[in-house]
Amino acid sequence: MIFKGHFLYFTPKQLSLPSVEGIWSPKFFPTLLIFAPKPLLDHFPIINFNTMKKLILLLALPFLTQNIFAQSSDRLTPEKLWSLGRVALFDISPDGKTAVYGVSYYNIEANKGNRDLFAISTDGSDGGKARQLTNFEGNENDATFRPDGHKIAYLKGGKLWEMNPDGTGNMQVSDFDMNGFKYSPDGRKILFIADVKYDKTTQDAHPDLKKTSGKIIDGLLYRHWDEWEDGSYSNIFVADYADGKLTSQPVNIVGEPFDTPLKPFGGMEQIAWNSYGNQIAYTCLKLRGTAAANSTNSDIYVYDLLTKRTTNLTQGMDGYDMNPSFSPDGRYLAWESQATPGYESDRHRIYIFDTKTKQKSEVTNGLDRNATSPTWSPDSQRIVFESTEKGTEQLYSIGLTGNGMEQITNGQFNFGPFLVGKNGIVTARCSMSEPHELFSLPLDGGRDMQLTYTNKDKLAAMKFGKVEKRMVKATDGQDILTWVIYPPNFDPSKKYPTLLYCQGGPQSPVSQFWSYRWNFQMMAANDYIVVAPNRRGLPGFGQKWNDEIAGDWGGQAMQDLLSAIDDVSKEPYVNKDALGAVGASFGGYSVLWLAGNHQKRFKAFIEHDGMFNMESWYGMTEEMFFANHDTGGPYWGANPGETWKLDSPHKYVQNWDTPLLVVQGGMDFRVPEAEGMQAFQAAQLRGIPSKMLYFPDEGHWVLQPQNGILWQREFFGWLDRWLKNKP
Repeated sequence: MIFKGHFLYFTPKQLSLPSVEGIWSPKFFPTLLIFAPKPLLDHFPIINFNTMKKLILLLALPFLTQNIFAQSSDRLTPEKLWSLGRVALFDISPDGKTAVYGVSYYNIEANKGNRDLFAISTDGSDGGKARQLTNFEGNENDATFRPDGHKIAYLKGGKLWEMNPDGTGNMQVSDFDMNGFKYSPDGRKILFIADVKYDKTTQDAHPDLKKTSGKIIDGLLYRHWDEWEDGSYSNIFVADYADGKLTSQPVNIVGEPFDTPLKPFGGMEQIAWNSYGNQIAYTCLKLRGTAAANSTNSDIYVYDLLTKRTTNLTQGMDGYDMNPSFSPDGRYLAWESQATPGYESDRHRIYIFDTKTKQKSEVTNGLDRNATSPTWSPDSQRIVFESTEKGTEQLYSIGLTGNGMEQITNGQFNFGPFLVGKNGIVTARCSMSEPHELFSLPLDGGRDMQLTYTNKDKLAAMKFGKVEKRMVKATDGQDILTWVIYPPNFDPSKKYPTLLYCQGGPQSPVSQFWSYRWNFQMMAANDYIVVAPNRRGLPGFGQKWNDEIAGDWGGQAMQDLLSAIDDVSKEPYVNKDALGAVGASFGGYSVLWLAGNHQKRFKAFIEHDGMFNMESWYGMTEEMFFANHDTGGPYWGANPGETWKLDSPHKYVQNWDTPLLVVQGGMDFRVPEAEGMQAFQAAQLRGIPSKMLYFPDEGHWVLQPQNGILWQREFFGWLDRWLKNKP
């Protein structure tokens, strides 16, 4: 309601309104527009606003936006979610006493983030009071202690900088761009990665057509995840270093048009120095074009700085080999390995190579779970690794011969990434109810100790719902670990709309993750019960469970999803007439498949970047090894698998009868935009209530602050409309 009368502008300062972070800030709300009836305003002289500010505020309150009131509650909102600091662990000092880490904050108005560096004692003696080291505009990344502990290096604007451990004495080391770096153990050299142009662009081939936008393509992988191939490849360079300066010209030790680390997600964990500083191990897939699109055959290469020779340490091992790690004593090299070519979700094994005997062996032989991120203990006798264990991510250690495996962490949490220091382990930890913070624990296990409290005050002002583990029987008698998340102040005497969360991947766990988009506590804060099953095809329950989705996308995995929602729907507090299904990527595929096969269970669907027509998706996606493995090969083959005949959601559009929200990223090359557009168009032509939220500048995820908030608003607006009957 808006009165027909006068209106006044007042600033918060004039009204003496408090500035509340995330609720009322003069920076974002410089003026307050107050509406009041003309007779009332005529009654009070405008110039006397100082004496009338309380009355004016009362007049203003009914007209403040709903969003401001929403943020003042104890529930999690999109704006509050984006106001939280995001912690990234970088390094531990050589003496093991200090961890350096980054915290990112996002400015919603500016639509960008800023990361600064902090330090904290690893023994908890700081009492959670971190020391801020940098306060620059932009992001500082890859913070690393120099081997002597006297400096901390970091990247700022792509350039290498150093500072004292207390944050003083910042000095620029390089005048050229790097994407990552590592000191040699003796501190006399630095390796770094940088892009090198190898291939000609269209403009190079046709120099008289400088303004053409055409791309000449002669092989696959011409675009990958969210970027186009540009003719440049990430290579490793080595330069001499002394006293804050590079003292020699950098030397490219790869010298070939192949990426190391692997795109798009590989980082400096895929490159390692040996303890003597004379060898560098790195991860690389030395294939190009269509061959690279069809292969997971990356290898571990070792470059010798003295002989200038490169050795392929994993020749004949045809799956992914990655993440090399030299033992502190220099004798062993450990790495992750997958046995099955073309299968990106095969079991991750840990292998070691003995530089004395020249023998390699699997340390995790017989272990029916993944083992990732191999990291050595200080005495070189054990390897610490991360593994998915029944809906959580835990840390383990194992001996060199596979003996004495021990679980280091416990509890309903996700642990990792982690670092092993001189005095123990520092790890990030999160859950569905808390974002990442840093913890320390002894190398041999024991109680973890919280080090950082980045979001303590903000989290203390919010109410989160209970997270419950529930075992559900599948149609084949197997148990499905299902997380159920309840609204804050849950009242079992009430009935709540309920969401089935469909996980992506396909082979990625529904663990205790904290998400800035698919946040279960956000859904619960909007008074939805969330049902999140670890359906068939997810790690943490043995390799057989993980493998059972391949070639059967629309089979048992979909029945597991239905079993989970049917089981929880038996509870009296679940409104069976207000069920929704939501998910992204393979979760989006799941939603679209359920849309044609749900037997009227659901009243609303939301799918994000999901496959609609498997044949068109196969013809446009980029990593063909994944598509070929999980579908059994191309749909035009002599004997196409059953999944081509039965599992594509577009085959069931004639059964659609439920409102559908489609979300799609224009830069998503994993599941290209045609999939979302086809689904939306089918719903429109079928007369199904439908809407599409399209982000032309986002890929497979939504990463920009304002886009993220828009995503949340449309997400809950759609659910509230169809499950709560809100306009």
